[in-house]
This record gives sequence, C-alpha cells and structure tokens, in this order.
Amino acid sequence: MQADSYSIRQVFDDEKQDLAIFYIKAQSCYFLKNQSIGVMVWIQILNKDFMMSQTNQSQEIINQHEQDAKDLTRILPASKKVYVQGSRADIRVPFREITLTDTPTGLAKDGFEKNEPILVYDTSGVYTDPSVHIDLNQGLPKLREAWIAERDDTDVLDGLTSDFGKARLNDIRTADIRFAHIAKPRRAKRGKNVTQMHYARQGIITPEMEYIAIRENGKQREGVDLRQHQGENFGASVREITPEFVRQEVAEGRAIIPCNINHPESEPMIIGRNFLVKINANIGNSALGSSIDEEVAKMTWATRWGADTIMDLSTGKNIHETREWIIRNSPVPIGTVPIYQALEKVSGVAEDLTWEIFKDTLIEQAEQGVDYFTIHAGVLLRYVPLTANRLTGIVSRGGSIMAQWCLAHHKENFIYEHFDEICEIAKAYDVAFSLGDGLRPGCIQDANDEAQFSELKTLGELTKRAWEHDVQVMIEGPGHVPMHMIKENMDMQLTHCHEAPFYTLGPLTTDIAPGYDHITSAIGAAMIGWYGTAMLCYVTPKEHLGLPNKKDVKDGIITYKIAAHAADLAKGHPLAQVRDNALSKARFEFRWEDQFNLALDPDTARAMHDETMPKEAHKSAHFCSMCGPKFCSMKITQNVREYARGMDEMKDKYKEGGSQLYRVV
Repeated sequence: MQADSYSIRQVFDDEKQDLAIFYIKAQSCYFLKNQSIGVMVWIQILNKDFMMSQTNQSQEIINQHEQDAKDLTRILPASKKVYVQGSRADIRVPFREITLTDTPTGLAKDGFEKNEPILVYDTSGVYTDPSVHIDLNQGLPKLREAWIAERDDTDVLDGLTSDFGKARLNDIRTADIRFAHIAKPRRAKRGKNVTQMHYARQGIITPEMEYIAIRENGKQREGVDLRQHQGENFGASVREITPEFVRQEVAEGRAIIPCNINHPESEPMIIGRNFLVKINANIGNSALGSSIDEEVAKMTWATRWGADTIMDLSTGKNIHETREWIIRNSPVPIGTVPIYQALEKVSGVAEDLTWEIFKDTLIEQAEQGVDYFTIHAGVLLRYVPLTANRLTGIVSRGGSIMAQWCLAHHKENFIYEHFDEICEIAKAYDVAFSLGDGLRPGCIQDANDEAQFSELKTLGELTKRAWEHDVQVMIEGPGHVPMHMIKENMDMQLTHCHEAPFYTLGPLTTDIAPGYDHITSAIGAAMIGWYGTAMLCYVTPKEHLGLPNKKDVKDGIITYKIAAHAADLAKGHPLAQVRDNALSKARFEFRWEDQFNLALDPDTARAMHDETMPKEAHKSAHFCSMCGPKFCSMKITQNVREYARGMDEMKDKYKEGGSQLYRVV
C-alpha cells in the first residue's frame, strides 16, 4: 500500500488538529503525536524492512543528538579561554589561547627554547568557558544587559507588541517547541535613538566600542614573533585599533556594530574595511527539512569554528520559534531576511504581501533581538526589465519576491516606499540594515551588468537616508563574478555607497564546480576581501544543491576563514601574520602537535597526518609520508644549518689559533 503523505497532512491541517507528522517515505508507518493532549496515535502498516529502517534512523538521530551534546562545549586541542580586562570590571574580552610545546635545542642553557602561547580571535562564546554552566533552555548570560540599562534611554515593554509575536505566544500548539524564558522586550524611549551610530555621533564611546577595540587588537604575549609584510591596503586605514578609532569609524558610517538592545547575550563585534575581515554563516530550515534542534546545533557549531555572525534564513515551519532559540543561545549577531517570513505568512503567494504584514514582521523580529535585517529596498519596478536578457534572471530569493510583487501590482517596491518608516523601527531597537542586492548576478555571464549596478546606486541613496536617522548600514554584494571583474565591484561600491561596509556572497569565480562552490567562491572572497570588503558570506559545498548539514557548515566556515585571513595578510593588518609565523616555526621544527593545534581545523590536520603515520612515535618524526626520512627538505635544511654552524665554529677556532695555515704538532 502506497501512502499519500500530502493528503494525510492536509486532512489534519484542515481539521486544525495539533499534530506533528513524522513521515518516512515508503510503504510505511506514520507516527502521529497529538501534542496538545499527549496521546500517541499509531497507524502502522506492517513491514519488516520498514521497521528495521525506522530503528536505524531512530538510532542515527540518537547518535546525532549525543554528538551535538559533546560538540556544544567542546574546547579545541591545547586551547583555553582567556579574558583581557577593559577599563571596567564587566568588560572582559575573550580570546582563545593556544599553548605551544618547547623547541628542543642544544644551544639554550636548559636544552630547550620556550614558545609562547598564541592568542587568537574567538567567536565561540561562553560555550568554551568551563566556569560557565551551559543550559540551552535558559539561554546565554546577558553580557550587555547592564550597559543597555545604564544608558537609561530604553523602556521595558509590558510584552510583545507585534500581532504575530503575540499570536504565537498565545498559541497552545507552539507550547512544546517554544523557548520557555521569553523576556519582555526593550524599545527606545519616546524621542530617543539607541543606535551605536547615534552614540558615536554624540561623541560617546560605549562599552561595546571599548570591547571591540581590545578584541580587534588581539594583543600577543612578549616573545611572540611579530614580523610581517607591509601589505597593500587599497586606501584602507590599517592601524592599531583604539576605542576612539572605533567610535570615529561608526560615526562616519564606515563600520557597523550590529547589537540589537534585545540581544544582550551577544559579544560586541565590528564590521568595516579598516578592521579584521569577518565571515557570516547562513543556517535555517526549509519546507523540506531540518528542526529547531538541528539549527541551534548548526549555530553553536558555526561559532565554534569562527563564524562572526549568523544569518537565520529559515523558510519552513515554526520560523518564529526557531529564531527565538537561536538568538537566546547565540554569542554572535543574528541577521535575517524578514521578507522570507512575511511570505510564509501569506502562504507563499508574493502578490498577497502587504506593507502592514511586512511592518509587523520587522517589529516581531526586532523585539526578539535580530541584530541586522537584509531588506531588498533597491529592487525597483523600473529595474526589473533590465534582467530580462540575463542568462539566469533574478536569483536572489528576496529580489525575486519583490520583483514579482512589483509586476503583479504594477507599483513601486513597498519596502522602498516605506523606507523612512523602516528606519524609525530600526533606530528604536538598534537593528542595522544589510541592504540586499536583489539583482545580483547569478552566473558569470550576468556579472557587472546594468541591473546590478543600477540597484547598487539606489542602495547608496538609501544609505544616506538611513544615516539621516543614525541607522547603521552595510551593503550586500555579488554573487558570480570572474576574477578580472571583481575589483570593479569594490570600486563601484566605495564610490556609490559612501564607504559603507561591503558584505559579499563570495563571489564565485566560475560556474562549473557544483559540490565545490565553497572553493570557487573563496577565490573571489579572498580577492574582494583584500580590495576592501568588510564581511564575507560563506558558501558551503552544498550551494546550489541542497540544505547544508553540520559538516557542510564547518567546511564552509573553514574555507572562508582561510579567505578572510588571506585578505588580512594581504592588507597588512597588524598582527595578522603572528599565527602563520608560529605555525611555520612549528613545521620547520617538526613539532607536529603544535602544527595541528595552530591550524584553523586541528581535527582534519591531525586526521590527515595519521592516515599514513598513525603511531604516537610518528608525532616526533622529522619527516612525513610525503617525502619520507631521506627527502624532507626541512630536515635537509636543518642538516645544512648544523653543518654551517660547525664551519663557523671551526672558523672561530682558526682565528683563535692565530690564523696559521700549518700548525706545529
């Protein structure tokens, strides 16, 4: 018997029963749980093969949950959390300290040379601090709550004010999946502006700004090798970061600090071309897969490996609840694309979208604590025809939604029309804008065309309008661009968007590598990061193919950490080369464990080494399986150095002996 999952789902939807349907394809069995009365209804079609596969899948889920629990507080090898104290007791800036082994040497008095620990930028939050108790059901400690309260420019509301937020809170069908400790939201007092840009323009250095200055400098211990190349910065101001410099950059709009007053759990960070290049990781469910548990696990996993921000791009069920769980447990800023949820509220029919629905969605998400909104305000009605002759048309989900709405109603984009009202909402919660590139090129052929750059110019106009409200802005960029056309994108953005931070998706430099688009895009990301892009949106191996899992998330992040770091090196960012120097020294000295531990991905480095040299003794070998003991260039170089050192010693003895060619014996 072939069961029809859709018809069963539809019956229960129509009857408005509170039923979660766990569906597995095949002549099979459905487990229907009535959550509101706690009754399990079993409808079973006996099938031995099915029951076995069900057992296997259940075990896989159990195993995954066990692994997620281990990963939640896992500390990377040879690492510990350390804090650098600011000017006040509650400014404690986290770093990951990587301990290194000593170098055996016959030259030093005690027989070894000490290698100082290396401090690295850390996005993992308190999950890697053993002194902090982690409970996802409670959420993270509210690091910024006192800073927000002491400014005395916000009110704690009696409750949620968005219609949808209130409806979800009162819906008994969401009780089992709802975050249990929803706080009353804050909002700016009447007549007040609570954005970091507003404070910066008033000459105020906030605790967030001081925190960021300490974090960006990444002070190293004495004795660490600080040598590095000068770099080429293409006009960026690469320098030591002070709290005053942070304030100036935010005041001028060249950098943003995404930190909604309703996300006090976040650790302050900055996005701007005069700072370290940041990376964003996209997560989120779809109509075809994932759960709240999985998305929270992806978020904590992404921050463990270095995601500076997270975008929740959920388009499936329970978007509101999924986002609440993510925000309450995220140590990094969270971004969203509100039009996705607005579309879900009208059952996916773009023509049915209204300004009122979108506005309520903005307030709903701002009250939850979303730190930045991607809004596609630059997709104007007159630009849509410019995409008609493209090879791949409009590939942005948000862009296509707004284009469809504009054409259906033959009206201007309602986000553009109501932009000033959106700014009023943003400045009441300090939500930054990520002005979306809805007309970005979706293939190499469409790169740098009239549609793309027309929208970019409009985004520049909107940037100035947002700045009139002291609302923070960054600009989204492409996309798919061949290497020789990448710099034009950066130059155009700086010119038309007044040096607001650029935030790009790659760009992908070729279209022929599905399954490897994390690599094709990292090539473009490293280049545009060097030219001045402030944040790179990661691409996973699943790009264009499917919803990424935890492994894909990690692969995408490591790939983009490489791209961002390569850009920092090329720009000559202060201290960018410290980790490279430390790893290179460890490599030359055959300190294998230090090589693994200094790597962006210690697990993979160690596993690859151990594939061919798994024994513990191999960790002290002066060769690897690539060259073997006879052909290792570094070992040969060490021998040459020792020989040269011996020659120098003999030369000194020769001089001490009077430089006589022959000696009397």
